[in-house]
Amino acid sequence: MTTFREAIEAKDMDAVESMLADDVVFTSPVAFKPYSGRAITAAILRAVVKVFEDFTYVREIHDGAHHAYEFTAKVDGLDLNGCDFLTYDEEGKIVDFKVMVRPLRAAEALAARMGAQFEEIKAAASNG
Repeated sequence: MTTFREAIEAKDMDAVESMLADDVVFTSPVAFKPYSGRAITAAILRAVVKVFEDFTYVREIHDGAHHAYEFTAKVDGLDLNGCDFLTYDEEGKIVDFKVMVRPLRAAEALAARMGAQFEEIKAAASNG
């Protein structure tokens, strides 16, 4: 079975989507409100893998149903450091997916790049 990290590193977004619970809640580092549901979460993740350059996981921490994956990447040439915080349910599906990033300039670049794609992201979610 493919792990979350393996799927992300392989950019196997179908595998990532299959790991998401139907009612997963995604908390973005650059949006005010969380997003609910597999379709919108998968569409956001598909877009972000196109935005991040040189994405690498550098550490992971597991505590039962809670997993943290620290990563580095670049956005528009700016170094970014972040963490994916995942919570799994009893069936092994991701029910909570929170992302935090730093520094501010890189987070702003990420917000601009993702914002520019958001109509496309919403369309992909409604077609999925």
